[in-house]
Amino acid sequence: MKKLYITFVSLFVICIAIGIFYFTVYRQGKMEFPKKVVMETAWGEPYHFENMKPKVRLLEFIYTNCPDICPNTTFQMQKLREKLEQQNVFGNKVEFITITVDPRRDTREKLQAYAKTFGIKENDKGWLLLRGNEEDTKKVADSFNFQYRDPGNGMIIHSTITYLLDKNNRVVDTFGMGEKGFKQDDVYETIMKEIE
Repeated sequence: MKKLYITFVSLFVICIAIGIFYFTVYRQGKMEFPKKVVMETAWGEPYHFENMKPKVRLLEFIYTNCPDICPNTTFQMQKLREKLEQQNVFGNKVEFITITVDPRRDTREKLQAYAKTFGIKENDKGWLLLRGNEEDTKKVADSFNFQYRDPGNGMIIHSTITYLLDKNNRVVDTFGMGEKGFKQDDVYETIMKEIE
């Protein structure tokens, strides 16, 4: 009986270890931008994921009608940008990408207004604000396991994750969103370690 118990506990521990490996290493390593998807910037310029230069990237998904967590995360990223600019790495070694998950409502004009609020300029070399059609948006979100849905009232329910990608566009870390989830100092330190 004791042998059976030890075998069962050992198998249980092995299964947990495999699960942890899958969710923290394997699945995260498979997340990447779909190569064939083309989105557009808030100013209508096409953006091809297959032509990305090697940079460390911080990726967030938002929608402009979000009342709290999305604009708060973008605000935290704006403050993070200032720190990275002081180190002369923003734009040339580090890039932010913000993608709307509500392209039907988030028109170019709405995204441009959102960009202006957070200091993102039309020819910004370090921060892209992107939109695509609904199908391509879903492809990109799905490739990062970012979940979202509109219950019908325009207030989209979504995951609360931001992604740090290495120079090969592979996810190396994830962070939360909002004031409590997106810890600016931790994200800054992780980015600086990644670009060394």
